[in-house]
Parts: sequence; structure tokens; C-alpha cells
Amino acid sequence: MFGDLFEEEYSTVSNNQYGKGKKLKTKALEPPAPREFTNLSGIRNQGGTCYLNSLLQTLHFTPEFREALFSLGPEELGLFEDKDKPDAKVRIIPLQLQRLFAQLLLLDQEAASTTDLTDSFGWTSNEEMRQHDVQELNRILFSALETSLVGTSGHDLINRLYHGTIVNQIVCKECKNVSERQEDFLDLTVAVKNVSGLEDALWNMYVEEEVFDCDNLYHCGTCDRLVQAAKSAKLRKLPPFLTVSLLRFNFDFVKCERYKETSCYTFPLRINLKPFCEQSELDDLEYIYDLFSVIIHKGGCYGGHYHVYIKDVDHLGNWQFQEEKSKPDVNLKDLQSEEEIDHPLMILKAILLEEENNLIPVDQLGQKLLKKIGISWNKKYRKQHGPLRKFLQLHSQIFLLSSDESTVRLLKNGSLQAESDFQRNDRQIFKMLPPESPGLNNGISCPHWFDINDSKVQPIREKDIEQQFQGKESAYMLFYRKSQLQRPPEARANPRYGVPCHLLNEMDAANIELQTKRAECDSANNTFELHLHLGPQYHFFNGALHPVVSQTESMWDLTFDKRKTLGDLRQSIFQLLEFWEGDMVLSVAKLVPAGLHIYQTLGGDELTLCETEIADGEDIFVWNGVEVGGVHIQTGIDCEPLLLNVLHLDTSSEREKCCQVIESPHVFPANAEVGTVLTALAIPAGVIFINSAGCPGGEGWTAIPKEDMRKTFREQGLRNGSSILIQDSHGDNSLLTKEEKWVTSMNEIDWLHVKNLCQLESEEKQVKISATVNTMVFDIRIKAIKEFKLMKELVPDSYTLKEAELKMGSSLGLCLGKAPSSSQLFLFFAMGSDVQPGTEMEIIVEETISVRDCLKLMLKKSGLQGDAWHLRKMDWCYEAGEPLCEEDATLKELLICSGDTLLLIEGQLPPPGFLKVPIWWYQLQGPSGHWESHQDQTNYTSSRGRVWRAASSQGASGNEPSQVSLLYLGDIEISEDATLAELKSQAMTLLPFLEFGVPSPAHLRAWTVERKLPGRLLRTDRQPLREYKLGRRIEICLEPLQKGENLGPQDVLLRTQVRIPGERTYTPALDLVWNTAQGGTAGSLRQRVADFYCLPVEKIEIAKYFPEKFEWLPISSWKQQITKRKKKKKQDYLQGAPYYLKDGDTIGVKNLLIDDDDDFSTIRDDIGKEKQKQRALGRRKSQEALHEQSSYILSSAETPARPRAPETSLSIHVGSFR
Repeated sequence: MFGDLFEEEYSTVSNNQYGKGKKLKTKALEPPAPREFTNLSGIRNQGGTCYLNSLLQTLHFTPEFREALFSLGPEELGLFEDKDKPDAKVRIIPLQLQRLFAQLLLLDQEAASTTDLTDSFGWTSNEEMRQHDVQELNRILFSALETSLVGTSGHDLINRLYHGTIVNQIVCKECKNVSERQEDFLDLTVAVKNVSGLEDALWNMYVEEEVFDCDNLYHCGTCDRLVQAAKSAKLRKLPPFLTVSLLRFNFDFVKCERYKETSCYTFPLRINLKPFCEQSELDDLEYIYDLFSVIIHKGGCYGGHYHVYIKDVDHLGNWQFQEEKSKPDVNLKDLQSEEEIDHPLMILKAILLEEENNLIPVDQLGQKLLKKIGISWNKKYRKQHGPLRKFLQLHSQIFLLSSDESTVRLLKNGSLQAESDFQRNDRQIFKMLPPESPGLNNGISCPHWFDINDSKVQPIREKDIEQQFQGKESAYMLFYRKSQLQRPPEARANPRYGVPCHLLNEMDAANIELQTKRAECDSANNTFELHLHLGPQYHFFNGALHPVVSQTESMWDLTFDKRKTLGDLRQSIFQLLEFWEGDMVLSVAKLVPAGLHIYQTLGGDELTLCETEIADGEDIFVWNGVEVGGVHIQTGIDCEPLLLNVLHLDTSSEREKCCQVIESPHVFPANAEVGTVLTALAIPAGVIFINSAGCPGGEGWTAIPKEDMRKTFREQGLRNGSSILIQDSHGDNSLLTKEEKWVTSMNEIDWLHVKNLCQLESEEKQVKISATVNTMVFDIRIKAIKEFKLMKELVPDSYTLKEAELKMGSSLGLCLGKAPSSSQLFLFFAMGSDVQPGTEMEIIVEETISVRDCLKLMLKKSGLQGDAWHLRKMDWCYEAGEPLCEEDATLKELLICSGDTLLLIEGQLPPPGFLKVPIWWYQLQGPSGHWESHQDQTNYTSSRGRVWRAASSQGASGNEPSQVSLLYLGDIEISEDATLAELKSQAMTLLPFLEFGVPSPAHLRAWTVERKLPGRLLRTDRQPLREYKLGRRIEICLEPLQKGENLGPQDVLLRTQVRIPGERTYTPALDLVWNTAQGGTAGSLRQRVADFYCLPVEKIEIAKYFPEKFEWLPISSWKQQITKRKKKKKQDYLQGAPYYLKDGDTIGVKNLLIDDDDDFSTIRDDIGKEKQKQRALGRRKSQEALHEQSSYILSSAETPARPRAPETSLSIHVGSFR
């Protein structure tokens, strides 16, 4: 497969043309990395399949499941080769699972691929990039397996291992009759909210009883009447493997959003399920279950990442973990002698022993070395020992590098004796603890737990599981196995156990192929190409070396192993060049415009080519080290030949009034004196000018003083391509003042016009750049940048993609300006909280800058004046988050990262412990029973410019559910320890407030402002603001009252409106206080409304208004009296689904005595629904237009919005095998 890409031998020789010496080398795809020291294989993430990887690893480490699947042979499942045949029934999903499990067990690779498996699911690339719920996948995968195994001996595999039953019983307290119903389960779903742990949740589900009494009686079939009864549930049949799904995700009906429950939820490593089961004669050990897998979710309800903690039951992996950090046997303070400090092995081992787990990133290792000994690795050790990573590789018996060579670990049993070995084998070097003997399952042996995070597998302590009880990274699924399940002794530490022969042979062949590919890839990665220039085929001419006959005979291409020594290279060249006689010296040469020049002679035959820092494609000159063709050769950068353009007057021209300038190339050593130019041109005396500006016009020429004629060309700043002008010191004609066209012997001197297309304000739109046919385009660009003054400092693009942490396939944007350094932050900022995509500005600041200084820079850049501003960080919803209160703190301390968006918000931050609260007036339009202001409030509307009007039910007044108007009054600063009454009093001191004439704070009702509407009602005037948990972004609106009120915690304030018959309108809203202490049911509310309007309860109908949907939902009090399935009382409460009644909701009342129409809607509702349809249609058209455009185009003028992707259902496509 790789035969055309790699060479088997270390050295091969091929003739090549001199002009094509540099060949483009194509790097082949490297084989997968071998397993890490744990000897366990991970699974590669396809983009969003971490949930799949975690579940597959759990099934793989369930030996009974894995071996039951392996027991199904090709005669039952079919063959892969027949999957495309029309009549063949190939059960592709079980076959792919078998192969994947075999690869995880036997294939020597760091991570397996699930591409074939997901292809068998019928998933597309979009599906593989989309996140899904692992609990949902568990049920769907089991269903797909059951369907795939129909008609085989494994048809009951899922039921046999995971199926259990629950029995629900209702016991009549009169006749003791028991009515029961049995339910099947493959996993138990338990609550997390308001529950302390798994045992507490199981107790609530399977121990506590629900009693039917009072108005919630049970109809007994035996008694044939409503009686008191008790309902309970028990576990009847327990499966060998118990799967528990935790309900971490809930919905907040107040905020109308999903959230993740991150409270503490404990679960035991061993659990006794007997208290939750039916009484039986089974042994107590039958109810004992051990935890063996925990799938963990990290993130929120809209996205995150899964990984899994797994117990290695069969001890297939190498598990080692130091319970306590061992004391370093080498201390830096003990390295007193110069000899010990000079030995890098001692110092590096001492540094690693001070690190936790003896593990550290390689980059930090170099930094710690510099900090400890005061000198860097490159300055002290590189010359003798080579680069740091190479040194760690050569001493692999002591140091273990990760597969990507980013981290290094100190091996436990490594010695300090250095070995000169170029190959390393991680699994042979890493000395593991001896495994326990088979059969030691008495609790003394330490359980082997691993954290499997996609491709990475790390050993963990059993006590680390406790860290997943709570937080954003917490347990999501639990897997228990019966403690009585015993594994056979031959399965212990034997990954080949139970694997069918055809898969064993397939994996053995795959391992051999992997070893071959790794050997070939290792050879290819450690070989490079050298261009050998043979000395006898060259001669010294015009200041440099040139081929004598032909370029083909003068240069050979040699492919050589860079891990070999310089002596090996010299010996190989001796064998190739049979005609060579005498000494052989190898020197690094370089092709320069003048020819070939020798820079450095290679010495030290014991050094490897890596240590000599020979690069791929290097030119090596082979000679005797003294002369070439009888000419003594000077070497080194000091005498590098420079190709200069010398301009002088053609003295042989006799044309009248015509001055011809001759330009001729000349080669001079860089360390030669400038005056040698006159000697070379046989000019006895003259004035030498050099072109300092790079253009041949008169402005750029500078004469060299006579005292500087002895300076070298390099000291004068001349380089290849520089121009020198020689003028006769006695001549009358000055070449620099002539306007005639200069004529050269080679070609005419040309100029290039460069236009400024960067769209920046520049003094010049176009500049003239001098150039010759040999000038590089890069030089033209650099000169133009300098002329336009577009960049103060030119920074070379010296970072590799790896150093810049860029992945292949990433999209890059080309921007003007200097890139931020590692200590700087690239931030977006905008003014105000309502930020439109594309309006953000950019700024680069130091990460150590304070918030106050950062605010000043942003104000200056945005052209804003004054000190009444503060910064807020934009949250993930693209809204203004919490303010950056600590103005003296640095951005780094506040965890501000590059790419974050900060918002400039008007207004100064209040002192610590104080709140700055905007106050709004809850503007009413004179409804009955409310305070009505007689002032003209239009003046405030126009002066302040901030009035919100939105359709809502709160405070609706008039003939139909109308608009709420909020009028801004001003801001107040108040302590968090102040009471609500003090807030009202302070708000009444605002100047606009005085116009309303409110008698006292008791005549005000306070609401929070949410989404520009009244939100939560604040009760209890004596309660401190801190206890309301308002937050720093709170806004308050105040509603006037005719008299004071004292609402209790169980009171709900509702706005009631009576429907006018035949007009589809309502009377003005009236406040109704409903006490839910006696029951928040529909019947209770209907009775309260009937009493309020003095109507018979059976002659009214009520409905709740949903202003965001322009819909009315009738509230019915109908009850089903005879049923065997009673719902809990709390489900009848109107404060739950689907009504979610809260303070301020609008309740429509219909008098059936005069209005028998079933409709509650109004004309405004019809108009609102029509507008919603039009907006939805417009959004759909906009989305279709956006989908037609490319999503990968970067625009400097627009910032693409980051909408949340819609959730889609998960499915696995299975063929029919029935």
C-alpha cells in the first residue's frame, strides 16, 4: 500500500537535474498511534459522537454482553461480503458491533473508529456531527439490536441481560382487594430534583405509598363504590444488569426555559435493592449490585460533552495510580556539584518528581528548567545533547512521551543510565504493577477504574467518582451489575477470551499490517533528502563555485536516515563514490545568486544528523576541505559572495551629447573593502555612490566618504542585488543630474507602480518601487508596506501550524495589523445592551490591564466622553451579563479570554453592597378600582424618550386585554439590606414621581421588569431586598393603588375581566386575590371568581389569557370520579401544567346566563395571530435564503450570528429480519 511512498533502505541514490534539486515531498497518511500505557483503546469522536462512544465503551466493558454477541456466528448473522446482495439477510449492526469490540480488545491502536458502525445505523455526516442524549441512544440502540437479532439464538439477548419488571398495586382499605399492573423496564428513570441521592429516589418510588382519600377516592371493583385505598410500586424482577437514568434536565415553567439540575446527588458503589423489591425467598445476595460504569455529562442542557468512568472487571488494562505522592529521591537542592548540574538526566528527573503524577507538558518542562538553573536548555545542553524532545526520546527508558509528544511522564522504574537507542516501545518500557492472581475477588484487591474520554484513557481512583455527584460535570447514567456474577479465571487479563476465531485472525492480520505501516512511516518520517555536490565536478569562477561540465553530473540526490551519525553518512558516500581518493570533508553549502558557496564544515562523526541540525533538502558539498580545482576556497558567512549591480559611464562612447550608463554584474566577497570596486573595473580614481533608498533616482544615492572606502561591503549594508554607482571624480558630467534615459548593457531599469488597496487612510494612494527582473515579489511587497507606512513593525510569519494550535481544515481570516502576542487579548466591544451582529468593534489589550484602564481605551476608541460608563460581559444568549464590578482587577483575573465581547453600558456602577435600580411607572388608564393619575404624562414620554408598550395581561385595562405601558422615571441607588418599603420611599423622591401624587409607599405595588413587562410581584414591605435575590440587573416598576394591601405568600393576584356578550370585548380589568392555601384547583378558582362577581358557580366559565400566543385556555373543573388510574393531587393545581397561573395573569370570565358563546377571543387576538403568521413566514423565507449561501465565508464587516441549532430526533435504521 505504501510501497510507492517510502523506501525500505536507509539510503538510495538517484541522479537528478541540478535545476530541479528541491523536490516536493508528499507526506503520507500516518497509521494510527499505538495504545498508551493503559493498554486500553479509546474511540475517536466523529465530531459529536461522544455520547455514542461512552455507551459503546460501557457495553464493551460488560463482558456478558460482549461475549453473548461474540457467540453469534456468521451462519446466523451473515457475512460482510454479502451485504450488497439483494437476497442476503446480513445483520449488519451486530456484525459491526462484533468487529468494533474485537478492535477495542485486540487491535493495537490508541483509538478505534465508529465510522462503519454509524454507517450501518444509516447516519449521515450531519447526524455524526449532531449532539444527542445518551439515555435516548441507549433505548434506541437496544431496540435496533432486538430487531436485528430476530430469528437468531441471540433474540433474547437484551431481555436476558437488562429486562426487569415493576408491579404497581392498589390495595382497597375496605375489602383489602389488591389490583395490580405489571410494567417492563430496560432502565429505571429516577428523579434528581429535590432528592438527595439514588437510594432516596428509589425509596420515594418503591417504598412510600400514595393514599387516595377525601375528594380523591378510589373506585374498588369488589366493593363497587368509592373507597379509601393505597397505591404503591415494587420491583418484582431484577435484571443481571441494572441501568439507572438520572433526570438531570428539567424545564423551568416560570422562566420558560430548560435547565440542568446540578445539585448534589449521591449514589453508592454497592447498593442493596431488597427494600425496594417484593418479598420473596431469594437469597439476600441476589439483591446486591455493584457499580461498574458512570456516564458523565459536562455542560448545560443545550450542549456539552460525555465521557465515562468504567470499572475494568476482567483487568484487561494496565492500571497504576500512586495513592500518595512519593517523596522525590532526587532533590534539586542536593545537586550541589557542577558535575551533577551539568548532567541533564538528573535535573530533568528532579523536576518531574516534583510534579503531580510525575507528568508535565514538554513546554513547561523547559520553562521550569530555566527557572531552576537560570539558563535555558538550548544555551546549556542543546549543543551537546540536541533538542529537548530528541533527548527525551533517546532516554525512553526513563521518560515516556505521549503520542503527540506534548507531555512527558517519568517512568516509575526508570534508571538514570542513558542508552543510545533510537527506537522506543512504550508498552515494553512502562513497568506496571504485577496483576493480582486470578480468583482474588474478596475485596482486598483494588478495583481498576478508568476515565475513558473518547480517544483518551486514564486510570482514576475509586474515590474520584464522588466528584461526579454534583456540578456542571456530573453523573448522568449509572450501570450496576449483580455482585454474584463471577468471571471465569481464564478471562482475567485475557483480551482474546471469547473472541471468535475469524475475528482473532482478522485482528492478528490487522496488527501485522499496522506494524508494517508504522515501520514504513517511521522510516519515512526519519529520512530526508540531501543534495550532494561533488567537488571534482566544480570549479571556482567569478567569486563562487560553478559546475564544470553539466549540472546533472555535479549533483546527486541522497535519501538518508537522519537518526544515523555523520560518520555513517560519510561512510555511505565513500561506498557510493568509488572513484574518490584522499580525505573527504562534508560541508553545508547554499545556492546564492553568484553560485554555490560553502558555509560550514560538518564535524563530529559521533553526532547524529539531527544533532548537527542538517535540514531536509540541505546542499552538502563533498571535497577535500582545502581547494577546488587548485583554487583555495574561503568558507563561512563572512566571505559570502555578493552579486552587485555596478553602474558607470561608458567611456568608450563618442556620441555627442549622449551619456550611456553601463550596468554590469560583479561578484565581491562580503568581507572585501568597498574600494576594490575601482580596482576590479580598472578605474584609477572615482567617487562611489550606494543606493540607500533602493531606487535609482538621484534622491536615493549616497556618496561614500574617502575615509570609509576601507569598510567592507557588509558594513556598508550592501546585499545581493544592491546597486553601486561609480562616477569619475574629474568629469564634468554628473550622472545623478541627467534626465536622459539610462541605457544598460543587460536591460533597462524599470519601475513598478504599487497602489494602496487596503482601504486605509493613507497620504499616498500610489508609490513607485524600483525593481529589476531578479527582484522578488516579496521584496516589492515589503517596500510598498514601508512606503505606505501601513505597518510600524514587520513581523515574520514564523509560527508553524502546530505552534499556532491550528487544525487542518480550519478557516483563517486575513486582517490588517499586527497579531496579538501570547500576553495580549483580542476583544470585541460594543455600546449598549442591544447589539446587532456586525456592529462590534475590535481592540487588542494586555491581559494584565485593569478593567478601569480597559474601559478608558474602549471609550477612547469609540469616541465616547465622560466617566459614567461601565463594562459588562456578553453572555451566551448575546445579552448583557453581570457587570465587571472589580475595576482594579485585571482581565486575566476575571477570566476574560480572547474572542470575548464586552459591552459599554451607560451609568456608573454602584458601590459594593448597593444596587442601582431603574424605576418604571406602571402606567394605567383609569380602570375601576385603581389609582388614576390626572397629570399629562406625555411630557415625560417625550423628555425621557423611554416608554415601553407591549401586549400583556398584567395590568390590562379597557375593553379587551390591552397594552401595558411602562414609563421610565429614573435610577436610584439603594443598599441590598434596605427593605422593599424603603425602596418605594426612595423612588417617590424622584422628580417625575412627584407629579403622580401618590399618598404613601403603602399605595404602591412593586413588580420586577422582565422582557420589558411586569414580571414577579414583590410582597412583604418589611423584607430586605437581599432576600428577594434580585441580582444586579434588576429593574422595578411601581403600580399605584387606591388603598394599601397585604398579600400573603399563598395569595395569587389575578386580573379578571368579564366578557361583553355579542361584542367580542371585555370590561375593564379588576384585581382579584385568590388564596391557594385551601387548594389551588380549578374548582377553588371558579368558586372565588363566582363569589367575586356574585354569580352562581355553575353559571360561569373562566379562561386564562396567553398574550404571547393571543390565545385563551378554558379552565375546566370537570372531574373523573370513577377511574383506576388516579393522578396525584399536585397535577390538578393550576399553578402547574398547562396553566402555570401566576401573579398578574388575566382571567376571562363569561356569564352563561347571558352569554352562551364558546369563544373567548377578541378581534385584537385575530389580528395578532395573523401578524404572527406573517412573521413566521418571513423568518422561514429568510432561513431558506441563508441556507443557499455558504456558511464558511468570513467577512470583516459582519459578524455571523450564532443561532442555536434545532433539536432533532435520533434514529437507527434496521432492516427487516422477521
